[in-house]
Amino acid sequence: MQLINLGILAHVDAGKTSLTERLLHTAGVIDEVGSVDAGSTTTDTLALERQRGITIKSAVVSFPLDGVTVNLIDTPGHPDFIAEVERVLGVLDGAVLVVSAVEGVQAQTRVLMRTLRRLRIPTLVFVNKIDRRGARETAVLRQMAERLAVPLVPMGTATGLGTRSARFLPGLGPAALEALADQDDRLLAAYLDGRVPEGRLDAALADLTRRAAAHPVYLGSALTGAGVPELIAGVERLLPRAAGDPDGPLSGTVFKVERGPAGEKVAYARLFSGTLRIRDRIPFGDGRDTGGDGGRRTTHGRVTALTVFDHGSDTRADSAPAGRIVRMWGLGGVRIGDAVGAPARACEHHFAPPTLETVVVPGPGTDRRSLHLALTQLAEQDPLIGVRHDERRRETSVSLYGEVQKEVVQATLADEYGLDVTFRETTTLCIERPAGTGHAVEFNKKEPNPFLATVGLRVDPAPPGSGVDFRLEVELGSMPYAFFKAVEDTVREALGQGLHGWQVTDCTVTMTHSGYSPRQSHAHQGFDKSMSSTGYDFRGLTPLVLTDALRRAGTLVHEPVHRFRLEAPADTLGALLPVLARLGAIPESTGTHATACLLEGTVPAGRVHELEQRLPGLTRGEGELESAFDHYAPVTRGAVPERPRTDHNPLNRKEYLLNVMRRRAE
Repeated sequence: MQLINLGILAHVDAGKTSLTERLLHTAGVIDEVGSVDAGSTTTDTLALERQRGITIKSAVVSFPLDGVTVNLIDTPGHPDFIAEVERVLGVLDGAVLVVSAVEGVQAQTRVLMRTLRRLRIPTLVFVNKIDRRGARETAVLRQMAERLAVPLVPMGTATGLGTRSARFLPGLGPAALEALADQDDRLLAAYLDGRVPEGRLDAALADLTRRAAAHPVYLGSALTGAGVPELIAGVERLLPRAAGDPDGPLSGTVFKVERGPAGEKVAYARLFSGTLRIRDRIPFGDGRDTGGDGGRRTTHGRVTALTVFDHGSDTRADSAPAGRIVRMWGLGGVRIGDAVGAPARACEHHFAPPTLETVVVPGPGTDRRSLHLALTQLAEQDPLIGVRHDERRRETSVSLYGEVQKEVVQATLADEYGLDVTFRETTTLCIERPAGTGHAVEFNKKEPNPFLATVGLRVDPAPPGSGVDFRLEVELGSMPYAFFKAVEDTVREALGQGLHGWQVTDCTVTMTHSGYSPRQSHAHQGFDKSMSSTGYDFRGLTPLVLTDALRRAGTLVHEPVHRFRLEAPADTLGALLPVLARLGAIPESTGTHATACLLEGTVPAGRVHELEQRLPGLTRGEGELESAFDHYAPVTRGAVPERPRTDHNPLNRKEYLLNVMRRRAE
């Protein structure tokens, strides 16, 4: 069976979920087209999704074409839920990017297309809502060419724009021929000679689309169905099939985890190789249980149940071959991003991490333990919310992309767990980077080291975006591997809180010294841990050594910075510029055309929400703002932001040792 795993992506309200409904109806999977406004769509199954009319969690459905089964993944459009989109991208064979014919290219449209291009995912574009008042064709196509900056191939034209009778007229015109010729030298030569062989255009279109070198554009309406049959034909004819050897070694990726009715974990995975069978005992994790990347794990579990997607829903199966998307039961410790079997692909983040944080405040009668458990389960479904528990202050905080996500977390805790919570004011989530190189070492049985361990660490800065790398300058066989693993795991954990309390990243930590006390015992007695090194000694000493190394290196706090694009009436520029300056925004380019001005530049992420709130009043409601995370920059304005610590505070040696020794005694 041939398969296509297809993602539907768009800016919020472009009509992505409505298009999913229309595709299912056109393919004969559902009898009636569901409505987002009425809360009756197939893929928005959460009560909160139906109430709000937005997609929060990705959902998988399928529909058959002639000889091809399409697994369609509907993704959220709101930027607060970009993490859901990120997890889906790694399992796709192709995508449909939906653009509104009324609103045109929006902020999320640009972010999504840039990522699709970077990952070279074959993508069709569907310009939706041609039946709506204000729908545009030429202007939107021109806007897409300018703002998306990708090769677009118009697959036809629209008639009756802005009316219920709007239709899509398929046909490759001169614009399509020119776009394809720009990407294909042989086609260009034939075009210049005036002799393009029959079928050569279609072959070039299919080839360039599958290589993500061209993007066919269809126009239509999910509401009326105009243009949808042509889009379906494009999916079948132009997008690549799922590849993979069903007889090869098992390899897949988990992109979604949810809880079943009985609280059991259910994992969604794309299989890239091999065949998964019910009752198989399989490895899962990040695929690395030795060396390199501490804090990782690989474990085994038995698949107790399995479903595959077919004709709009999932059905029980005894096995599933490469190319399939499956739901699996039985893997209790599974996490999003885990490899199933052998690692399928390198795990990489396609979008920025959350840049906001807030403290969850339990309401009257809300049990803190129940709240912590509920937040932990929500983090299983969305790891980037980053639950952070402070035992000393009895506070729990979560990481967020925006205010809408905070409202969704609040509603989910109330509806699904019966927990009443509020939130403190949202704050910006910063990071720390080493300013230079620092080295520290403490030796076994030498004051002031109370631990039976020798640990030496050097911290060096690394390029932005490189994360944390742990290396050894000592022989791996110089002491038991478990002690090296304890140091590496503790280094990675301790880097979660730097000198100012923020996560330390973009650095290389090298172990320069190691030593231990071998296992000892008294005569005729067993092991004496007071005379022998244990993993506890290395876990206890490492934060002190690492903190000293960081002190000597120094760290700089960096805040997240967004790149913005602001279009407004030209006569409002005088009011805009002083406000942008007060918000720390830096316009890098300014342009005017006709009666409009265009500003592009950077602004601290923590000031974007205020800019969004002030913009309507500054521009008579005509201003349009796009912004997206761009980079981290050193904090240069005001006091350096500090984050309260949640650990035993190795910055204060006396306090740290008291806490650690007290815990050891317990």
